[in-house]
Amino acid sequence: MLPTSSDPSLLNRELSLLKFNERVLAMAENPDTPLLERLRYLCIVSSNLDEFFEIRISSLKEQQRQSPGLVGADGYTPGEAFKRVQQAAHELIDRQNELLTRQVMPSLKAEGIALLDPANWTEELSEWARAGFYRDVMPMLTPIGLDPAHPFPRVYNKSLNFIVALSGQDAFGRSASIAIVQAPRALPRVIKVPAEIAGIPHGYILLSALIGMFVGELFPGLEVKGVYQWRVTRNSDLFVDEEEITNLRQALQGELSQRNFGAAVRLEIDYSMPVELETFLQKEFLLQPQDTYRVKGPVNLSRLMQLCNVGRPDLLFPDHRPKTPPPFDTAGDDPEELFAAIAQADRLLHHPYQSFQPVLNFLTAAAVDPSVVAIKQTIYRTGEDSELMRLLLAAAKAGKEVTVVVELMARFDEQTNINWAAKLEEVGAHVSYGVVGHKTHAKMALVLRREKGHIRRYGHLGTGNYHPRTAKLYTDFGLLTADQKLCEDMDKVFSLLTGLGARRPLKLLLQSPFTLHETMVAMIRNEVVNAKAGKKARIMAKMNSLLEPIIIDALYKASQAGVKVDLIVRGACALRAGVPGLSDNIRVRSIVGRFLEHSRVFYFYNDGAENVYLSSADWMDRNFFRRVEVGFPVLDKALKKRVINEAFTYALRDNQLAWRALPNGDYVKVKSRARPFNLHRYLAEQLS
Repeated sequence: MLPTSSDPSLLNRELSLLKFNERVLAMAENPDTPLLERLRYLCIVSSNLDEFFEIRISSLKEQQRQSPGLVGADGYTPGEAFKRVQQAAHELIDRQNELLTRQVMPSLKAEGIALLDPANWTEELSEWARAGFYRDVMPMLTPIGLDPAHPFPRVYNKSLNFIVALSGQDAFGRSASIAIVQAPRALPRVIKVPAEIAGIPHGYILLSALIGMFVGELFPGLEVKGVYQWRVTRNSDLFVDEEEITNLRQALQGELSQRNFGAAVRLEIDYSMPVELETFLQKEFLLQPQDTYRVKGPVNLSRLMQLCNVGRPDLLFPDHRPKTPPPFDTAGDDPEELFAAIAQADRLLHHPYQSFQPVLNFLTAAAVDPSVVAIKQTIYRTGEDSELMRLLLAAAKAGKEVTVVVELMARFDEQTNINWAAKLEEVGAHVSYGVVGHKTHAKMALVLRREKGHIRRYGHLGTGNYHPRTAKLYTDFGLLTADQKLCEDMDKVFSLLTGLGARRPLKLLLQSPFTLHETMVAMIRNEVVNAKAGKKARIMAKMNSLLEPIIIDALYKASQAGVKVDLIVRGACALRAGVPGLSDNIRVRSIVGRFLEHSRVFYFYNDGAENVYLSSADWMDRNFFRRVEVGFPVLDKALKKRVINEAFTYALRDNQLAWRALPNGDYVKVKSRARPFNLHRYLAEQLS
């Protein structure tokens, strides 16, 4: 039974996402976090909020337009939710700006790393900046004076712009009032100043400061009364009508060109901009005062990420170099040794504590081994410079049957995936785009190898993307296996993705949109049955987001039956934990630290059988019903014990990075008199 609007037992998704970003911001506020890492967390919050406005706020605005009176499961109408979310976003961004300007930047300046304020430029620096402006910036700028012949320009999503207040008359006798200057994307937003001119080892000038200082050069004979930076964020969700298209790649390519000109959802302006100019911009973009955010520093704070790479390791987290575990440390990419090691036993990898290299070696061996006849792979996110994709290209060139299911709708990676798909097709690989209307989010690689006259399958299943860079930052599990039941199931999923026909039953894998949701619900209900029979009952689950209402309702019923439930949810969580009579036995915690918690792990005690599943899927509607996902069991007892400890035991012991959810959706830092225990540090030490 779903919660009703009169009994809002679900928390608001957008507010929960903002709570997550508060926890990220807390890492920047923590004086024990290395200084440049504090700046990095500030930039991460800024980047997260960009996507939040592009996707979630735009969705709320659309809900307001289409169903203004509809009360959601969280008890709010779209208008009420929007008002609360905007208020929370303003408070978060104000807190972010204060932290940047009052703590982080002054502390960085004391370390010789600074954004140089034009008000304090020396004469030598002013001349250097002026020369750079004339040489590299001014030729790129096209000032637009607004009048009937010069309408307001088309503004690119999240681009840097300036509104200039002018007075006087130009060469044609026209009265000057307002001009718009757009900063081309080719211009760097943060400019390094030579140390001998800056007077400090690492001095920088913002492009916004440079243009603001010399913008008068663009308007000779006129008085510049003020120049103010601003940025508009637009709805960036894509819509492709699956009933009307015949070629998904072509249709998506057409949509991408328009993404950056969607409806405006947020206006960021310089904190000193006069109200009349603010109102002018709001009217131009059909925005309200609550959609407007005054900021100190750059309007795109994430651009300051560049400062984190100044070469000061003493201001960063200690270097982490994951090791390659045995037997992969000696097998390398030698096909005979590597495939023999996987055939001997299932092999579990836990990134970033353990290296991603064995996965690359697995595909390298497959690409060069003459006994390998086919490779099948799903690609969701892999990056523009991908060794993995080069391996697949090499395998196809070598004449192997290479089948790649490329998800073209991976948000904000669409163009990258389109480019890789084209390259794969050029070398003869079989490229499929999965199932229109269902994103292929499963993480699978399958290798078919001829051994003793027969085909043997080897597989890799993971909770994270095939992306070597994020594998150094995100926590994910991966399983290399030669278990024939698992590998046969993988082959069936690939056949379903590339071909047509009824789905065939799977022996071990769970698959969305077919069996994953119903199996998870059944396993939760099984714990209820055991609890009511007086048996021990236990559920533990780890994921990025928990939003799906049927699952949440099943967890509430499990709690009421006496099942002990521990949930480790990094981001948005709609479940209310610890509500008397509803969720007394449910604890929710969030781990936010050096690494991004990304693995999805599900544990059910099952009367001592202890079922453990790893998955690519969060417990969300989209993962269960609108995506192709897989959940795979951990069968080996030793590996199962590892997963339970590394995913749950140590995370529930953490008292340094963990936050505890309160019934109202707020979070408090976990405090304990016990010996300090940092999950990320412990696993890095144990596994590396």
